[in-house]
Amino acid sequence: MQIGDYKISSIKTGLFRLDGGSMFGVVPKTIWNKSNPSDDKNRIEMSTNVLLLESKDRKILVDTGIGHKMSDKLNKIYGVDYSEYTLEKGLNNLSIKPEDITDVILTHLHFDHAGGSTIFDERNTPLPAFKNAVYHVQEKHLDWALNPTERDKASFFPENYEPMIKSKQLKTVDEKHKFDDFITLIPLNGHTRSMQIVKISDGKEALVYLADLIPMSAHVPLPYIMGYDLFPLVTLEEKREYLKEIYENNYTVFFEHDPYVEAGKIGFENKSYFLKEKLNV
Repeated sequence: MQIGDYKISSIKTGLFRLDGGSMFGVVPKTIWNKSNPSDDKNRIEMSTNVLLLESKDRKILVDTGIGHKMSDKLNKIYGVDYSEYTLEKGLNNLSIKPEDITDVILTHLHFDHAGGSTIFDERNTPLPAFKNAVYHVQEKHLDWALNPTERDKASFFPENYEPMIKSKQLKTVDEKHKFDDFITLIPLNGHTRSMQIVKISDGKEALVYLADLIPMSAHVPLPYIMGYDLFPLVTLEEKREYLKEIYENNYTVFFEHDPYVEAGKIGFENKSYFLKEKLNV
């Protein structure tokens, strides 16, 4: 996919599992289990899908997946599976080396979005995985990650972002931010404080990286909101606003956690939004 100066490629960085009830909130299992069947532990299959944006001067990653620093215990709890997909394999398949990455846009700092941002050295000291990159995150979200609540602190692992603070590679942005002529970072506050979605547009075509606003295609309908969201009614209004814009302008949307549907177009009928067309980037 090409938008403006950017060639856009998707990378599946791995598979994992989360509790289906937590992923679908108030929606009953009898409904969500049809599209996202659970295992014997009530977990559903999920993916960590990221984007690589390449221009003449930049190679940008949007999110980095879970990475390889979690304990065996946590990997087992979350069913982390790297047997087929990793970020490293995905980059290699595109002939990209870690040192080639110029920028990493982090939608937020939860472990399944920022874990691949750092690696352990031979002494198990976390270091930035992309030594030549500038990492970008919302300032208010970084403040939240450094001081999380009891409800969400389990999602934040300091080793995923403190190394970039130390190396001075972490750059914060404030509110809606025009990254360049084609990329806009848009903060939202339903899932967590100041998560940012990423819009890539050249005025003719647009792709929106939805992060955890709509993590999977099954979450397109307005009431389908995760139990993980800190402020679900805020999420509801954010979905209402951006789905309207996406539908009316025929934007392509990208699903970060969907193991079955990478991207698609949104339809609207009988006062409800739905996935109209499945696409690959």
